Amino acid sequence: MGNHIAPPEPKGPSTLGRLLWPLVVGFAVFALLSSQFQTGEPAPRAVAYSEIKSLIRKGDITEATLEANAIVAVLRNPAEDGRAQVRAVTPQQPDPELLPLLEQAGVTITAKEPQNPSLLWSFLPWVLILAFYFWLSRRMAGGSISGGLPGGIGDFLGGRSSKPAHPARKVTFAEVAGQDEAKREVSELVEFLRDPDRFQKVGATVPHGVLLMGPPGTGKTLLARALAGEADVPFFSTSGSEFIEVFVGVGAGRVRKMFEEARKQAPAIIFIDELDSIGRIRGTGLGGGNDEREQTLNQILAELDGFTAREAVVVLAATNRPDVLDPALLRPGRFDRHVTLSLPDKVARRAILDVHVKNLPLRHDVDLDKVAAGTPGFSGADLKNLLNEAAITAARRSGAEITLVDLDDARDKMMMGTVRTLAIQPDEKHRLAVHESGHTAAAFYNPEADPLYKVTIIPRGRSLGSTHMLPENERHTLPEAYLRVQLVTLLAGRAAEKRLIGSVSSGADDDIRRATTLARSMVARWGMDPEIGPIDLRESDDHPFLGQQIAQPRTFADETAARVDQAVISLLKAADKKAAELIDDHIDQVKLLVARLEAEETLDFEGIKSCLEPNETIRPFGKTRTVGTPPAPEKSR
Repeated sequence: MGNHIAPPEPKGPSTLGRLLWPLVVGFAVFALLSSQFQTGEPAPRAVAYSEIKSLIRKGDITEATLEANAIVAVLRNPAEDGRAQVRAVTPQQPDPELLPLLEQAGVTITAKEPQNPSLLWSFLPWVLILAFYFWLSRRMAGGSISGGLPGGIGDFLGGRSSKPAHPARKVTFAEVAGQDEAKREVSELVEFLRDPDRFQKVGATVPHGVLLMGPPGTGKTLLARALAGEADVPFFSTSGSEFIEVFVGVGAGRVRKMFEEARKQAPAIIFIDELDSIGRIRGTGLGGGNDEREQTLNQILAELDGFTAREAVVVLAATNRPDVLDPALLRPGRFDRHVTLSLPDKVARRAILDVHVKNLPLRHDVDLDKVAAGTPGFSGADLKNLLNEAAITAARRSGAEITLVDLDDARDKMMMGTVRTLAIQPDEKHRLAVHESGHTAAAFYNPEADPLYKVTIIPRGRSLGSTHMLPENERHTLPEAYLRVQLVTLLAGRAAEKRLIGSVSSGADDDIRRATTLARSMVARWGMDPEIGPIDLRESDDHPFLGQQIAQPRTFADETAARVDQAVISLLKAADKKAAELIDDHIDQVKLLVARLEAEETLDFEGIKSCLEPNETIRPFGKTRTVGTPPAPEKSR
């Protein structure tokens, strides 16, 4: 069975506690020694030497103790602060008046013999400092003293990733569903790890560095563990953030220790998750190229270069930000093999669901094909969470099985948020129903639109209502006709408000934003405007894995930008005009849909069909034509 790393159970005091206890003991010893030189009486009050002589002349002194360079006198009457002694420093030259003055006043005189400090007491502070220094040095080297306490700064420098642990269950490729291409990419590494001599006899060198790229939740870590499980080799797992500490050099020390241990147990696998946290392009930090993160990256590069052909150690790393990685990490000889894990299509989503429902009590009528079709854009982690949310919903209603309704509620919760309880006034509820009916009618009457699934005016998350449209097929390219229908559908809610109520509202804010973004992409990226033509005029780009917009410097003139803006405006106005015409052409059916939606709040496809076209056969949701897609945006207010 393959070996996997797991965080060790804490034993004994923590590293901070082991560092703190010598300081506490030292402080206690210092306090004890200090107490040896203290008496129970308050310390004498310091006064001037002239004041001592004046007190003697007045007869206020009863006893006097002469020291080497001071005189301590006992007052006949204690002072206001309660102290009965005063002390003054005597002049360096003996005062010939002092002794006669004391004798005339009848003061009892005591001479104190000067004490030479012990050599041991003089060197005791230095002894304590040197002892603490040697103790700290041994702890940094990984040793221990005074009872052999486990761990120390040596463990702190080594981190948690220096020793592989045995997992309770081995992970195999069978559990990595929906990523067949990625599994094929790394499967040849299994043979190399199982029998490296077979490859080395013919001079073959398997890549020592494999970079797993993809959106969050697509199974990068799971694939790495499955590779170790299939090859049955030690698995060293860590995260890039574990190498970053306040102390400079700690990260580099942890890297050295982890690679040394992996070489000793070769064949082995090292897996570094979130590589972008330490592998960013150098020269961008505040440390002038010498900060902790860059030192750690330099050590990783040096370790990768230090592998020999006889060392069967494979280094896997995962990231969802390959665009920020240092080029030195990606050159041949390091992480030169790149494996992309993409979001699963409909077939892959069904395979992932099959893996996760093995131990779940699903009702017999649950159609996983329908669930897979209704979750476009979901990652493997999202699908697992979907089933968990459905199980929680079933448990909350004390159900023994998970039903399709539970899965549908879980899907809505993940995509739009939890149902909100809002006191919506009747006029606002009517406007919501009109708005969503506009979206629904536009999608229903356009053959190029994605099939309708349901429409609701129940508030969820940040939306007050939504129209669900689920694609029949996975689309890898978006035809111009389909995109123009998308524009009409997005603007149809606003058009319905204007036609049936006579005014528009802020509810179209998100619709207008999305329609504008789509129209600008059609003009500036996809060349769908005949006057501007096929030229790239984008000012931002989509991140390949995170779905974010990355700003790009403008490379065209202001006049060209103005033409792009005009083309975008023309597209939106044409879509808005067509949406208004569609509402006018089917005004009676839309009014019927509005009334029923106000009454029932949620309508499925059959309910929508009965309102908009009761006598015409429309393709229902779930009919499959070919293969799978990016999800069509849901229309929400």
